[in-house]
Amino acid sequence: MDKASLIGLVVGLGMIVLVFYKASHGNWAMFWSDKGLYMVGGGCVAVIFMAMPMDKIKQLPGYIKTFMFEKGMSTLEVIELMNKLSEKARRDGILSLETEMANIKEPFLTNSLKMAIDGVDPDAIESVQRLEILAMHERHKAGKKFFDLIKVYAPGWGLVATLIGQIGMFAFLGGSIEVMGHMLAVAVVATMYGAVAANCIAGPMGDKLGMRSAEEILNKEMMLQGVLSIQNGDNPRTTMDKMTAFMSQSGRAKMKLAA
Repeated sequence: MDKASLIGLVVGLGMIVLVFYKASHGNWAMFWSDKGLYMVGGGCVAVIFMAMPMDKIKQLPGYIKTFMFEKGMSTLEVIELMNKLSEKARRDGILSLETEMANIKEPFLTNSLKMAIDGVDPDAIESVQRLEILAMHERHKAGKKFFDLIKVYAPGWGLVATLIGQIGMFAFLGGSIEVMGHMLAVAVVATMYGAVAANCIAGPMGDKLGMRSAEEILNKEMMLQGVLSIQNGDNPRTTMDKMTAFMSQSGRAKMKLAA
């Protein structure tokens, strides 16, 4: 479980519930509008189906899982593992890494190591694995796109419902004040639904998926450079320097302190 995602969800939901309660004094029904829900919810569903292919839409559970749970190795874990593999290869030869592959859970790294152990040309390894990184990046873009569509269009559908409510209100000018109040409530609540969907749910989730994708791409690039360095017979210190080149200065300082 990703603690940051969980904390964000709990705090965000808590603030919404707290403000709703203080504004309504427990009269939760004042925030309900089936018409606004139909317009914003149904409109977002329509946009997603119009903008994305079905095979990408079916992957929604995977997008949510990626948001809620940590996936893959951290940058520090990648550096520690590559340093361990580099030292073993330097000491016992690159063929000795075959015994380590069973303990590695990252398919990208195991495939890279397998090609290096088999003596595949370094340029070929780099070419094949960069295609793998590119394909992964395209898959990740679909997840972010899903939530970006909601972020962009949910407020717009809320605005459409608002305009409909205002038209209904104007149509009943001079009539029943209850009908006018109901139409005004539809207008305002629908806008709120769109704003909540975009800014409290879809926007943060899409941004988290984008950051996760960037981190995974960086880690795989580190793995690739580490394997190529090991295959080239570089000193473990050189391999380590190539790994730390991907880190920020603060990250390098923390790693030195940990060492």
